[in-house]
Amino acid sequence: MKTIFLAVILGLLLMSNTSFAQDGKSYLVTVTKLHWNMDNKSFSNDEWIATEKEYLDKVVKKNPFIVGQEVLMHSFTEDNTELLLVTTYENWEAIEKAGAKDDELVKAAWPDEKARKAFFEKRGQYYAHGHSDEIYATMPGAKLPKGNFDKDMIYYVRVGHFAYPKDGTEKEFSELEKQYFDAVTNKNDLIKAYYPNRHAWGADNTEFTEVYVVESLADLDSALNKNRELFQAAWKDEAKRKDYNDKSAKYFTGKHSDYIYKSVHQLVK
Repeated sequence: MKTIFLAVILGLLLMSNTSFAQDGKSYLVTVTKLHWNMDNKSFSNDEWIATEKEYLDKVVKKNPFIVGQEVLMHSFTEDNTELLLVTTYENWEAIEKAGAKDDELVKAAWPDEKARKAFFEKRGQYYAHGHSDEIYATMPGAKLPKGNFDKDMIYYVRVGHFAYPKDGTEKEFSELEKQYFDAVTNKNDLIKAYYPNRHAWGADNTEFTEVYVVESLADLDSALNKNRELFQAAWKDEAKRKDYNDKSAKYFTGKHSDYIYKSVHQLVK
């Protein structure tokens, strides 16, 4: 049976390769997994944030091809050295143009070559050399915040996997998504934001990634409980709940993994 915390969002691509955010636009989201330089013995969190904020203000915020960006730090994951740089673009062309624009803005912000080299050496000392990248496509049913958060938030990331049932249809899946989102996710005031994404480029084309944003770990636990309450209130009859779960469960393998990150509210575009 499908767990009721899993919002069912259209993403199977049974009929189409197009995905849309809640505002009707299509977006691509790059996720770069970085790692702390564990040999940096003089690490200062305040200095790291100040360094990254300088780059954010002088480059990222001035780059018109970058729709948004945020940094997520390990909270409960398998690797305590990881942090994620999450960047949103309108399309593939914007990703390519953003890189060239970054170079232009960097030279404008640090016109002196020695000063530029010094800044990036300072910035680079915080990170190990290795990193990995994934690209996701946004999907319908996002719950968008009114603006940037003014404090660090908890990001619960659930990575599920699509199945491809022979009796599945885009229409049915879309209807299930809307029912659940309207009755549960959108009504849960503890969930401050929700972002569903599907695989676009990376290691596993079956990945379905859901991101739930809450204010604290305590709120995450409460949000789980409230989702159950809202689900039962919307589907009062046990037989109807079972019917809904059976229909939605066939679109997933049943396997998922969970990660919890903490945002850095000063480093958001």
